[in-house]
Amino acid sequence: MSLWQIIQRLLPYVRPYWRLVLGTLLLTLVGSLAAQVNPFVLRYTVDTVQTMLNRNQALAQGATLLAGISAVLLVKEVVNAFIQFGQKFYGERIRISISTTLSQAAIHKILSYQLGFYASGGNQTGKLQTRIDRGVESLMKLVQNFFIDILPLFANAVVALVVMFFANVYVGITAVLILPIYFWLSYAQADKLNGVRRTLRRLREEKNQGLVNIIDSAVVIKSFVREDYEEEKQNGLQQQLVTAQLQTRKTNFLYDGLKTFVEQVGVVLIIILTAYLVLDRQISIGAIMFHILLFNNVSAPIRQLHRIYDEMNDALTYSEGFFSILDAEDQTEPTGALLPDHLHGTFELHDVSFAYPSGTAALHGVNMRIEAGKTTALVGLSGAGKSTIINLLCKFYTPDSGTLTLDGQPLCDYDTHALRQSLGLVLQKNHIFKGTIEENIRYGNFSASFEQVQAAARSAYLHDQIVALPQQYQSDAQQLSGGQQQRIAIARLFLKNPPIIFLDEPTASLDAIATEQIKNSLDAIKQGRTVVIISHSLAQIVDSDCIYVMKQGRMVESGTHDELYDLKGTYREIFDASARSLNIEKLARVLVDDGDEVADTAG
Repeated sequence: MSLWQIIQRLLPYVRPYWRLVLGTLLLTLVGSLAAQVNPFVLRYTVDTVQTMLNRNQALAQGATLLAGISAVLLVKEVVNAFIQFGQKFYGERIRISISTTLSQAAIHKILSYQLGFYASGGNQTGKLQTRIDRGVESLMKLVQNFFIDILPLFANAVVALVVMFFANVYVGITAVLILPIYFWLSYAQADKLNGVRRTLRRLREEKNQGLVNIIDSAVVIKSFVREDYEEEKQNGLQQQLVTAQLQTRKTNFLYDGLKTFVEQVGVVLIIILTAYLVLDRQISIGAIMFHILLFNNVSAPIRQLHRIYDEMNDALTYSEGFFSILDAEDQTEPTGALLPDHLHGTFELHDVSFAYPSGTAALHGVNMRIEAGKTTALVGLSGAGKSTIINLLCKFYTPDSGTLTLDGQPLCDYDTHALRQSLGLVLQKNHIFKGTIEENIRYGNFSASFEQVQAAARSAYLHDQIVALPQQYQSDAQQLSGGQQQRIAIARLFLKNPPIIFLDEPTASLDAIATEQIKNSLDAIKQGRTVVIISHSLAQIVDSDCIYVMKQGRMVESGTHDELYDLKGTYREIFDASARSLNIEKLARVLVDDGDEVADTAG
């Protein structure tokens, strides 16, 4: 993106604060005029003192001059202090306000995108975080540079240059001749750093993503004793980052030295020219200092160019990544206008095929009917496409081909948010938000009373464990065990109380007793609802009204447990393997022996 394109993108965010912008501009104009007082005072002072010396006047005669000069400079500094405060305060207020708006715009966009956006290779958590944080930070530096730094400095420069021309056209021309060389060096510096900055952005994103992966995978890393390997991986990225940073610093130091040299050449030329004009009696001695101070006001913003250009190029680089998030309109979650006012819950899939954004084909011509008010189980080996079907039913993704309907209407025609109000979802691994247990359960229904939260916890067999904690429902939910966190997710489901329920391994993290308790609760909530369940637990699926068997993205069998078992196909193979893994024969013998023992005792 060019600087002009960035300014155009920022204008809608700046426009609401136009009054602050106008006030800052007015203060800038007044401040630039006040900055020219010193050269005039210094010239007047030097010339007046020289005249007094020529007349052999003593210090007593100069007291009035010194008092007057001191008063003028003091008033000027007081006024300048207020001006600078106003410039910085209002400029900072503009910066903070726009920063907040930009951050909220990014959050709004991310929340509106479909899951495929997060599945993209360039949109992992760490990379998105870097793109947003550095993007907003660099754009705000651009705003700060313009309203707090560049604008006042360049206003001073322009006014000082105009004054120089009016005072002596030759001195003004000399000052102007230096500026193009300085600007050219700054442009060449920015152009040389352009590619390096993109490399820095990529490396910073990869480094942050690596840190996120290390934190998320700490248990796995330690269990395989791979600390050294992960540290070396991060060190490799860090070394690449160091090389790119040193290249940036080397270029900056080289060009900064050249620009300082050019500036000093300008000062020397001004001194030589004004000294010649004094000797030629065209100007007074005070004019030497007058023009040097004015040239200093002209060159001051130029001296800042190396920093400003540096930060502007950060804005050019990181704004591309930031605005790519705001501009991903094709990733916006699709929605329709149909409201699910009288939802029954019959889903039908006809020749549905789907591949994830990564290119992985997940479903191939799937046909399926999920009856309203009944429990449908999806069975298959890992990677068969079971969870993908639930993702499609929840409108997290849309099919690549085929039709998917709900109660006879295309699922894409339904209002997405309204539809999900009627859906309940419990995953194998559910997210627990930072906050208390009560807040996490209440996520299922924000308007629920505390008594309803407690009832939901009881239904999930979690209430007794919560009240045993020191802070009970105000305890940190993220400090609970994996099984307890799973029960929080199930409690959310009870609190939401939706007519359609999707269960993806809902008891995967629970022990045997907890699994039985939750199964009883789920059996109760299933009544009269449409339920789709994925489970490797035989007890969860054998009593389902209909079972669909998935294999490598295709639906290969369907029917009840008895029907599928008698087919002696894929379902029978999975069922027998599950029975053997549970050592069903030995468990059955134990149960039979216990039964015989009870019968003998009774006899």
